[in-house]
Amino acid sequence: MNIKTLAASVAACALLTACTGANETSANTQATEKTASSEQTESQRLNNWFQEKFEQSLSRSPMFKTYLGIKDEDYGKWDDPSPAFAQKEHAIALADYAQRHAKFDYDKLDDAAKLSWRLADFNYEREVASWQFHDYGYIFNQMFGTHASIPAFLINQHQIKSADHATAYISRLNGVKAYLGGQTAKAKTRFEKGIYPPKFVYARVLDASRNIVKGAPFDDGPDSAIFADFKGKVDALSLGDEEKTDLITKASAAMTASVGPAYQNLITEMERQQSLADDKDGAWKLPDGAAYYRDRLAAMTTTDMSAEEIHNLGLSEVARIHDEMRTIMQAVGFDGDLQAFFTFMREDPQFYYPDTDEGRAAYLAKAVSIIETMRARLDDIFVTKPKAEIIVKAVEPFREATAGKAFYQRPSLDGSRPGTYYANLYRMESMPTYQMEALAYHEGIPGHHMQGSVAQELENIPMFRKLGGYTAYSEGWGLYSEFIPKEMGFYADPYSDFGRLSMELWRAARLVVDTGLHDKRWTRQQAIDYLSENTPNSLSDATNAIERYIVMPGQATAYKIGMLEILRLRQRAQEELGDKFDLREYHDVVLANGAVPLSVLGDLVDEWIARKKEG
Repeated sequence: MNIKTLAASVAACALLTACTGANETSANTQATEKTASSEQTESQRLNNWFQEKFEQSLSRSPMFKTYLGIKDEDYGKWDDPSPAFAQKEHAIALADYAQRHAKFDYDKLDDAAKLSWRLADFNYEREVASWQFHDYGYIFNQMFGTHASIPAFLINQHQIKSADHATAYISRLNGVKAYLGGQTAKAKTRFEKGIYPPKFVYARVLDASRNIVKGAPFDDGPDSAIFADFKGKVDALSLGDEEKTDLITKASAAMTASVGPAYQNLITEMERQQSLADDKDGAWKLPDGAAYYRDRLAAMTTTDMSAEEIHNLGLSEVARIHDEMRTIMQAVGFDGDLQAFFTFMREDPQFYYPDTDEGRAAYLAKAVSIIETMRARLDDIFVTKPKAEIIVKAVEPFREATAGKAFYQRPSLDGSRPGTYYANLYRMESMPTYQMEALAYHEGIPGHHMQGSVAQELENIPMFRKLGGYTAYSEGWGLYSEFIPKEMGFYADPYSDFGRLSMELWRAARLVVDTGLHDKRWTRQQAIDYLSENTPNSLSDATNAIERYIVMPGQATAYKIGMLEILRLRQRAQEELGDKFDLREYHDVVLANGAVPLSVLGDLVDEWIARKKEG
C-alpha cells in the first residue's frame, strides 16, 4: 500500500474522536452532573477504543510511522504492497464497524463523541461503497507513482540522525526489490483487467524511472539522487571515517543488488504495457467506468452532486470570473479583449523571474516574505493559529518535470520536520509573479499549513483525529484562503488581484474539464484546448494539469466545491446572526474540529449559529 493510500485508510478508520469544543451543558442540578458524568464515561470508552484501533492500524504501516516521525523497529521497512494485505485491511474496517456498533451506546455519548461516531460511520460507508473499485488506481503515473514516491520518501521522510538510522535506510534500499516488485506485479494484473492509464503516461513514468537509476552506483556518472541523499546524510553524522565508508559501501551494494534490478523490472513492464496501451483518456474507458467516476466524485467532494451538475457549475463560475477579470483589465487600461489580455499576462516578461538560479532564489525569497507578512496579520481574522514552522522549497530535480505547480507537506508531529511549501520552478514561465500571493496563501498561511497544523496541534484528542482528511474540506479551505486576503486589503496590485482570480478561474475550469474528460468523453486535447482558451495559464500549465486530472479522476473538482460551500455557510451565518456574526469565531468553527465532510461542516455551522442566537 503506498503512503497516500495508507494515509487515507488511517483517516478512514479513525476520524474518530471528540472535538475540542467544550460541551455547553448545565451543571445546575446534581442529576445533570450525574448524567454528564455517565455520558463522559461512555464517550471516554469510545475514544479509548478509537485510539486502540488507530495504534493497531499504525502498527501495520512502517511507512506511515516514518511519516509521523516514529523511528522504531520498523524504521527500515516498507509497507506490504500485496493484494492480500489490502483485503485484510478492508476486512478489519468492516469488523471494527460491527464491533463499535455492538460495544457502545450512541445515546450515551456526549455531543463531541457523537460527532466522532458520525464521522466514523461516514468513513465506513465510503469504504464499503468504494471497495469494488479499490484496485482501479493507476499505481504508476506521472503524479504520484510508486516509482517516484520511493526516492521522495527516502529523501524527504527518512531522517538519519544516527548509525542505526543509516542502517535502517540501507534496509529499505534492500527492500525496494520486494516493495517495488509487488507494486509492479499489481500493475501487471490491473493491466490484464483493462485498468491502465493512456499511452502518454508511460513515457513520463519511464523517463522518471530511468532517471532514478542514473548515476552512481549504477553507472559512472554523478551520484544518483538516492545515493547522494544517503551520502549527504551520513556525512553529517558524528562518526569516524571508517564507519561512514562502511555504511556507504553497504548502501552502494544494496542499490546495485535491489534498487537497480527492481527499477529495471519496472521499466521492462512499463515498456510492454506502453506497446499495448491505447489513447483513451477518461475513466469511462475502465470496466464499469461510469460507476467508478460517480464514486470518485462522491469521495472527493463529499456531496451527492452529479457530473452534469458539477460541469454546469463550472461553466457558470468560469463566466462569472471572466467578468471580474474584464473589470481589472479596464482598471489597468488594457486595450483589447480578454483573450488578448490573457496573452499579455502569459507573455510579458515583467511577470516572470529569470529562468536562472538567481531567478529561482528570488522567487523563493519572495514567497517567504509573502507568508511572513500574512503571519503578522493572522490575529485579525483567526482565534487559533498554528505553532509549527513552515519553510519554502523548490521541488527536487528528480520529480520537478512531472510534479504539480505547487504543493504542501505537513510538519511531523514530533516537530523535527517543519511544514513545507513546495514551489515547482522547473519552468519559470509556469510561475508568474502575479500568482505568487495566491499560491503562498493557499499552500502556506492561512491555507494548508494553517489548516493542517491547527488540526495536528489540537489538544485532548487522539492522534488519528488530527490526521484525518477530506479533499473537499482541505482543498476548499486552501482556495478559500486565497480569497480571505482580498478582504484584508491584500492584492493591492491589480495584477496580483488578477492572479488571485486566475487561480480561482483555474479551479472553476477544473469542474468543466474533469467532468468533460471522465463523463462526457472529451479527449486529452479537447480538455487542454479548453484550459488554454479560457485561462491565462501557459500551454505547459494546461497540458500538465489535464494529464494530472486524467490519472486522478474527480480530485480536481473538490477545490471549488469546497470553497463555495465554506463561503455559502459563512453567508448563511452572517444572514442569520447579523451583528452577532464574528468572522474569527466562524473560522474557528471551520478549523477547530479538524477535517470533516462538507455535510458535517454544515451541521457544525448550524449548531454554532443556534448557540450564538441563544447567547
